[in-house]
This record gives sequence, C-alpha cells and structure tokens, in this order.
Amino acid sequence: MKIRLVVAFFLAFNLFASAQNIQLHYDLGGSIYNKDLDGRAILTTTVEMFKPDKWGSTFFFIDMDYKSEGIVSGYGEIARELRFWESPFSIHVEYNGGLTKSFPFQNAYLGGGTYTYNSNDFSKGFALSAMYKYIQKHDSPHNFQLTGTWYVHFGKNNLCTFTGFVDWWRERSSAGDFIFMSEPQFWLNLNKFEQIDDNFNLSVGSEVELTHNFAAREGFYVIPTFAIKWTFN
Repeated sequence: MKIRLVVAFFLAFNLFASAQNIQLHYDLGGSIYNKDLDGRAILTTTVEMFKPDKWGSTFFFIDMDYKSEGIVSGYGEIARELRFWESPFSIHVEYNGGLTKSFPFQNAYLGGGTYTYNSNDFSKGFALSAMYKYIQKHDSPHNFQLTGTWYVHFGKNNLCTFTGFVDWWRERSSAGDFIFMSEPQFWLNLNKFEQIDDNFNLSVGSEVELTHNFAAREGFYVIPTFAIKWTFN
C-alpha cells in the first residue's frame, strides 16, 4: 500500500508541469464532525487538467490526502469526451479509482453521453452526462451515474470564479443504494486586481464537499475547506 501511494505521488508530481492548476485544501471536516470524521486528513492537494482539442476534450484530477505520517490516500479520475461532428453532444468515457487505508475505492469504468454548453465568450458553461457505471469486484457491479459540471467567471475582469460538479449514482453499500456528492468551489483570482501582476496566477477561496451516503457514512454531510490554487499558463 505505502509503495503504491508513493508511486502515485511521484506520478502526480511529474504531471505538475503540464497540469492546468494545483490546489491545496485545509479540510475542516474533523473539526465539524468530531466523532464521525475523527482522524480525517486535514490537508489535500489536487492536480487538475482540462484540455480541449478538435476531437473533444480530456479532463483528469488526482487528489492526495496527507497526515503527519505522510500520504494516507490517493484518488483520481480521468475522462474523455469524443466528438467527430459539429454538435453539443459527445461520447463520454471515464475511469475512477484510488487507494486508501480505511475505505476501498474500487475501479469504476463509465461510458455514456454528454451535452455541453459554453457561452460565446466562455465566461460560463455547463455539461450534463448520463452514464453506465461498472464497479469492478462489487457485489452489484452494474450501475448508473448522472453528472453535472459548471463554471462561471464573474466580477470586474473575471475577478471571481464559481465552479464545481454534482454526481448522483447507484452503488449498494451499508449506508444505502444511492450516493450523492457535490463539490462547489469559489475562487478570488488575485491577478485580476490592477495592482497585481497578470502572471501571478494565485487564487484563494473555498470548496464545500456535500455528500449523502458517501464512503459508507449514512446521512448528509457538509464539509468546507480553506484553499489556495495556482493556475499554470
């Protein structure tokens, strides 16, 4: 386990140079839910990339959770939109998986379709995906997932960014048969202030993890973070 986590960490590190952004989150879950989330990792780094091309787009992220002893879990998703025609509809393929000491993230393979909208100036947009979801080595491997993503840039010179996703999927667990998860993020982009250099691509903000029946935890949880983000040119 430890060797695989270290390998995953260095893989993520090698991707930093080509990633669109890297985020550092200070998690408040352990403070809010003292008993239920006792021992939850406080720090998380996220490496995230989105790259469109003439055949669609590629998106991935890798999360790493840290405690005093080092990396304790890793999780990643990679998705590809395929489109060989002029249309807002595309073919969606995706893989999800990870490693943790306390909760198993089984390999998940997804496929379906996506509808995408972007405004003419790309100041806002959203995507909706409906997918078949196969969870490897699960007692009930055949499932489905609905996903929505969005982004909005607003304020003077796009000073603020509101982005995030929402997932709802079927997966039988001790907490229930359906799982909900959303992570909206709000960012203040410091380089949009007139007094700050345009190349100083640091943003400060927060992410709020909203879940229901996630990670075998029954019920609804609201877990905010304090966060910083560096965006690569």
